[in-house]
Amino acid sequence: MAFKQLLIVIASALAANVANAALTRRVACPDGINTATNAACCSLFAVRDDLNNNLFNNECGDEAHESFRLTFHDAIAFSPALQAAGHGGGADGSIAIFSDVETQFQANIGLDEVIETQKPFLQRSNMSVADFIQFAGAVGVSNCPGAPQLNAFVGRTDATQAAPDGLVPEPFDTVDHILARFADAGDFDELEVVWFLIAHSIAAQNDIDPTIPRTPFDSTPNLMDGQFFIETQLRGTAFPGQGGIQGTVESPLKGEFRLQSDHLLARDSRTACEWQSFGTDQAKLQNRFQFIFEAMGQIGTDPTTLIDCSEVLPVPPPLPASSIPHFPAGKTNNDVEQACAETPFPTLPTQPGPQTAVPQVPTD
Repeated sequence: MAFKQLLIVIASALAANVANAALTRRVACPDGINTATNAACCSLFAVRDDLNNNLFNNECGDEAHESFRLTFHDAIAFSPALQAAGHGGGADGSIAIFSDVETQFQANIGLDEVIETQKPFLQRSNMSVADFIQFAGAVGVSNCPGAPQLNAFVGRTDATQAAPDGLVPEPFDTVDHILARFADAGDFDELEVVWFLIAHSIAAQNDIDPTIPRTPFDSTPNLMDGQFFIETQLRGTAFPGQGGIQGTVESPLKGEFRLQSDHLLARDSRTACEWQSFGTDQAKLQNRFQFIFEAMGQIGTDPTTLIDCSEVLPVPPPLPASSIPHFPAGKTNNDVEQACAETPFPTLPTQPGPQTAVPQVPTD
């Protein structure tokens, strides 16, 4: 989606919301506690609380990370050309409905665990699989300080067939291939591809190097902040586990994992400046991520058929006051591999103390 076109769409939607607000009355939900602008949203309050209390434990931990990963892998496996040829895909729940097929795809290895963990929650939610996957991911992110309040739409149609293999970007793909894949899936441009990668600020790897599960991509994996974008610009020095694994490169910190695709996108002339900008602009990071999550959840769907239930989602906690953009202990501007030709890398303070070592992401 071209950014200018998206701004037009957003402006039209906001105007429509303002026009409709005066005509909309809130309805009392059957639980006797909540109200909603649409009765179809009432049941989601209980689903939200069940997920937060019994799956995520109200924490930005491993289950929240994996549930959010599932939203992307379900949605991005879409191609208009393949759809025209009779194939499915998009945010249609196929990755869970046909988990015996899709979790065997190389890009989806490890997602069978979160799909199995979510099953009892899905069953008692009475939601479609497609809606539940996107909703659960958004609820999980709501526990991560610094994240924006995401959106929740319901009304998607569940898949009747598995998505084709080969549509989820891999960490060993070239930048050209990654950009082409996103452009095909949703007409996303190179800047919007970077917006998707904001998710890696609260991400960790489990299966690329199984000897070091829950190894995060930055030093603050429980915060949605700009550290991921700062630290991926630092010169790599060592592998946190095994070396020589396809799709991985050296990282700058002990205990931190770096994907080859992140390394390349941070240094490519088409994406480097946008990448660098998120290191120190938290408001922009939140705005772009809120937008791209909504766009992702509409891949392969007709958005005019969806009901907006975003009011059900909690507002994430803010970043701690002590959280400011910084170089990890032992790192300075001398460790930056400058890639943006337009703007110098910002001068940042270095965290005091011994050289930073990143702990594993805790289980929930």
